[in-house]
Amino acid sequence: MCIDYTELNKLTIKNRYPLPRIDDLFDQLQGSSYYSKIDLRSGYHQLIIQENDFPKTAFRTRYGHYEFLVMPFGLTNAPAVFMDLMNRVFKPYLDKFVIVFIDDILIYSKNQEEHAEHLRLVLELLKNEQLYVKFSKCDFWIREVQFFGHVVNEKGIHVDPAKIEAIKNWEAPKTPTEVRQFLGLAGYYRRFIEGFSKNAQSLTSLTHKDKKFAWGDKQEAAFNLLKQKLCTAPILSLPEGCDDFVVYCDASKQGLGCVLMQREKVIAYASRQLKLEDLKL
Repeated sequence: MCIDYTELNKLTIKNRYPLPRIDDLFDQLQGSSYYSKIDLRSGYHQLIIQENDFPKTAFRTRYGHYEFLVMPFGLTNAPAVFMDLMNRVFKPYLDKFVIVFIDDILIYSKNQEEHAEHLRLVLELLKNEQLYVKFSKCDFWIREVQFFGHVVNEKGIHVDPAKIEAIKNWEAPKTPTEVRQFLGLAGYYRRFIEGFSKNAQSLTSLTHKDKKFAWGDKQEAAFNLLKQKLCTAPILSLPEGCDDFVVYCDASKQGLGCVLMQREKVIAYASRQLKLEDLKL
């Protein structure tokens, strides 16, 4: 059940607890080849709220008046509070063999012996902290893991095939909102695409408020090119250690671009369009 807490959220002092960057999480997986993914049961509901806050969560149905005793979904600070809890609980293992993102736990190891020990430690910790798992949504002892729209294995990082299928079937946008939706998905995978910003420039301009929406051949070509590049995205390597990194850079009047490589393997692409203040320099 999810209640509309819009008015309560307006009055709530926001918790600015930082959520981790997805790219940083991927970097931790270097050298790993065994994975287990654990999903907590009804994540937020495992947090008890203070008794004097019960009335703030109240809602009414035809069956009567109710108040939550645990953290409900829909509260503005729920993700931050739960993320803080998970980071405190798993602090001894973070950046070693555990990644947590809200109620998702990923255990990664270099070999079977390590993984058995890592699993034991994590499951014991969950038991001691009385955090409960939904085993039907867990995967243990897997060699490849789906992780935030990506597939990770010992070869590197891939775009999730399910997302590729969605991109293939994406129809040409007809409004600025639809352009933003496409660029939002495409931009999430920009690290896989060389010169992403340059290729997306004609589409990005359609999202400006002072620009009339006009979909022409140039926009159609850019749209199809981005789709093609996303559907044939390369496998990106995970960094190994801290040495032998090389950054290749390029710049023009349209934008900036670079590629991060290590031992002749691509780690990530990055790019951005030039802003008006950049062009004045």
